[in-house]
Amino acid sequence: MILSARQFEFSFPRPALVMGIVNVTPDSFSDGGQFLQPDAAAARAVKLAGEGADIIDIGGESTRPGAEPVSEAEELKRVLPVIERLAGRLKIPISIDTMKPSVARAALRAGASLVNDVAASRTEGEMWEIVAEARAGYVLMHMQGAPRTMQANPVYEDVVREVGGFFRERLRRLNDFGVAADQVVLDPGIGFGKTREHNLQLLAGLGRFTNLGRPLLLGVSRKSFLGGAVGERLPAALACATLAAEAGAQIFRTHDVAATAQALRMAEAVLAWKKY
Repeated sequence: MILSARQFEFSFPRPALVMGIVNVTPDSFSDGGQFLQPDAAAARAVKLAGEGADIIDIGGESTRPGAEPVSEAEELKRVLPVIERLAGRLKIPISIDTMKPSVARAALRAGASLVNDVAASRTEGEMWEIVAEARAGYVLMHMQGAPRTMQANPVYEDVVREVGGFFRERLRRLNDFGVAADQVVLDPGIGFGKTREHNLQLLAGLGRFTNLGRPLLLGVSRKSFLGGAVGERLPAALACATLAAEAGAQIFRTHDVAATAQALRMAEAVLAWKKY
């Protein structure tokens, strides 16, 4: 299995990839305001790369539950200076975390290689045309509703089955718009329009998505379903990551790169002996 993202290519099976989060926002639930200045955000990205990040994910609009949208101009103002500072400096892919096609286009022109799209449930195809034209990687994430209202009352009959059906339908649509399968990563959207029980069911059922033939991305870092205060959630997140690695997930989006990478390498060392 191959993941292609412009000039970058990853071949699986391989050690799990770690995607380091850099939020250039004042209101993200965990690190809002810490890296709002371009130089601070770029320095954070370089630090995460040094800790073992294989991908850097840059976002300029919070998608926490209840978050209000920001304008296209504001989002561009936040993310483009950071991408421009990093594009010639980092030797790893830069991902743009955005729902806006115009922001994705500008970020790809500035040097990004992937689009992390939490609004992959969209009906219009402009985002997918941009991804196809750039031959960029594309994170296809499931979300019920929109960030502002998604946690109001999420309801599923069978969350694992419904997310799997969403993936299959979207892979067909992406192909219709010219996005090749080898460009796509699947993200079940932990915490995006799901209760704690839904999140746990998805984590327990991750193995059911491996037959789709695409890498699975898991994003649980510091999310509220882990329990406790934000700063106390790392052990629970690492437990989820190691279990997900055993289930077949290959990409892990996290604020805590060094700890996540260390946990994954140990899990992989143990799992390597399961064949004996």
